[in-house]
Amino acid sequence: MILLSERKWRILAKVNAIEHEIVSQPALWRRAAALAQGLAQQLPPVGARLAVVGCGTSLYMAQAYAAAREAADVGETDAFAASEIPPGRRYDALLAISRSGMTTEVVRALNTLPGTPGTYSIVAVDGAPVSQLTRHSIVLGFADEASVVQTRFATTALVLLLASLGLETEEATGQAELALADGLPAGVEGAGSFVFLGRGWTVGLANEAALKLREAALVPAESYPALEYRHGPIALASEQTIVWPLGDVEADLVTDVREAGAAVVETGRHPLADLVLVHRVALAIALARGLDPDHPRNLTRSVVLTSQ
Repeated sequence: MILLSERKWRILAKVNAIEHEIVSQPALWRRAAALAQGLAQQLPPVGARLAVVGCGTSLYMAQAYAAAREAADVGETDAFAASEIPPGRRYDALLAISRSGMTTEVVRALNTLPGTPGTYSIVAVDGAPVSQLTRHSIVLGFADEASVVQTRFATTALVLLLASLGLETEEATGQAELALADGLPAGVEGAGSFVFLGRGWTVGLANEAALKLREAALVPAESYPALEYRHGPIALASEQTIVWPLGDVEADLVTDVREAGAAVVETGRHPLADLVLVHRVALAIALARGLDPDHPRNLTRSVVLTSQ
């Protein structure tokens, strides 16, 4: 008989907010994709030299969007942590992504780039400082979250942005529904560490997947552009390592990873659908460890700094 602690029973006995938020993603993606064309005037125009900023999960969505926008030949696009915009660099437009709309570094970035002609934001809370500091703001209130850990707001914002580029998103949505119905990949719940790999726009998704394992489940997790993994980090691969490419990677890389002793997760599905599956894995590990996945230790919904 397995005896569970009182704290673990309390966690398992309730429906976690993050579980509902994970499951709701496909429906919200369809809503966002339908809105995308009608919001064209509230997003950076074609050809604009664009900087996209965010923190944490929002930064990784910025990275994914920036790579996808350049690949779609819509305009030169850079993504930065909001605290790390290169001084003196000029852009036609700045897009800030922030769930709470209160994150200190994002607010500071908007205040320190007053010369940027076009300022845009995507937030979950109407009237938040970030939306007030930008000329155009999209409020995805329907995708807001109760959990500290971001899932659906970030992916819904990204689907909106991808759809605004004219990219098809229904395949990802349908495959995400399958990912919600699937069992979890073999071995993931007992893994000692995770490595997520991406190419192009999915490097941002890989970064986000690793963050979800770290913050929700307290599991060591790394992320790399796929071919960079062999340039040093593969030395840490072992039988306790799960390597998970988000999207297609070179077959010889997968062979090398397996020869190093690590297990590889290959679902063959859209990278966004795989990210939903990663959300489920993080939740399952958190619950198995008796953690509260809605309120991870040391984390808050929004980082608001009091020092200047």
